[in-house]
Amino acid sequence: MNDAQLLRYSRHLMLNEIDVEGQERLLAARVLIVGAGGLGSPAALYLGSAGVGHLTIVDDDTVDATNLQRQIAHTQSRIGLEKALSIREAVQAINPDVVVEPVIARADEALLAKLVPAADVVLDCTDNFLTRQRVNRACVEAGRPLVWGAAIRFDAQLGVYDPRQKDSPCYACTFDPASAPTEERCATMGVFAPLVGMIGSMQAAEAIKLICGMASDLTRSMLLVDARGMRFMPIGLSCRSDCPVCGNPAHGH
Repeated sequence: MNDAQLLRYSRHLMLNEIDVEGQERLLAARVLIVGAGGLGSPAALYLGSAGVGHLTIVDDDTVDATNLQRQIAHTQSRIGLEKALSIREAVQAINPDVVVEPVIARADEALLAKLVPAADVVLDCTDNFLTRQRVNRACVEAGRPLVWGAAIRFDAQLGVYDPRQKDSPCYACTFDPASAPTEERCATMGVFAPLVGMIGSMQAAEAIKLICGMASDLTRSMLLVDARGMRFMPIGLSCRSDCPVCGNPAHGH
């Protein structure tokens, strides 16, 4: 690190759990963020400010006035701009050293098969069940850690899949791909603005911990968040031997 970086990241360098080695891991890391909305905005801003060297942002949507209530990486002046490009502007305004690669496309199987293996950590910041399952499958197949989050109304969920831990269940172990729930979207159900900020920031925190080699209880549990009562409740999870994606606790296919 040069003198400017030592100054910029000095508050991380003071933490024994990160220190110089951890910060250098962050500077060398590549993180893939799927979704540039309510969760992806704070996740990208915190990962960028923390010095993650390369962020790839996947989203095919454009900034809309209704997004500005909660999607804090976007601004009034960028309405109509692709969200991935808007996030690149926001991150580089904070930390110009971060390489932000916008991918303006839907996260389909082919795209994920190309992008996921190149990432050190993947963040699922999407808002629909099908894409979450696609991202999870791609992470299982590539052996990449996944941090996923979801938020609607005043309720949210957060979890981590880490293939390096044999007892870390994948997303499909908990949410069967064959049992798709009724989709609940912010556009029809509403969402409490700070809640997506909370969850997206927590996704960034979990990604930083994964990169720096810090342990997380969320690799074997799911955190339920009730923002109305400000309650946080972890639920223990386990691998499914009959999981259609990871197959068994050793993540074999």
